[in-house]
Amino acid sequence: MIKAVLFDLDNTLLDRDESIIRFIESQYSRMKYIFIDISQYYYVNRFIELDKQGYEPKEKVYNVLTQELSLPVFARDLLYEDYMNHFHQYCVPFSHIIDTLSNLKQSGYQLGIITNGLTDFQSASIKALRIEGFFDLILISEKEKIKKPNAKIFQRALNRLQLSPEEAIFIGDHYENDVKAAENAGLHSIWKIRNQEVESQFPTFSDFTELIFIIEKLQ
Repeated sequence: MIKAVLFDLDNTLLDRDESIIRFIESQYSRMKYIFIDISQYYYVNRFIELDKQGYEPKEKVYNVLTQELSLPVFARDLLYEDYMNHFHQYCVPFSHIIDTLSNLKQSGYQLGIITNGLTDFQSASIKALRIEGFFDLILISEKEKIKKPNAKIFQRALNRLQLSPEEAIFIGDHYENDVKAAENAGLHSIWKIRNQEVESQFPTFSDFTELIFIIEKLQ
């Protein structure tokens, strides 16, 4: 019997693609004095390209941008600090997140988040989404000193919830780090996709209104 539903954060609960666009457009507008003869369109799209869906370190992203765009030397650190301090202000969740979490909680499931990333940064994003109160457990890789896809971070979550692997589901958007990694740790896996059709041995969904029904089928 499934007793817990665990989630990834970025591009699973947090609509990171939309959030990063909102942030980068704002960063350009707020610091336009740095971007002489550089259009917002180019800056936003080049950042997104270098960002690689969030998997490229931001120090490296801003270092490349500073060099490519011939920005002042101080721009790299200024832009990076701005990202670290203000990204959470532009965080938006996927639609129907609150209703889904509320329904799961009312149905008696324990809820958790397992996410890779920096502790303060990811904590700020979770708080910005106003979902922190739903969760019995939040594991962030920097604090735990272990990250997905290592099975130990899933096992740590299960130990704290006092559950066996078959009593938990993990939901994430990254096939290797989330879906396959959770399966390798013995959990059920559900794959959050972006409206694309995929062939998969795992249940998939793109709209959170579908999730409750998928979980019920796994019971």
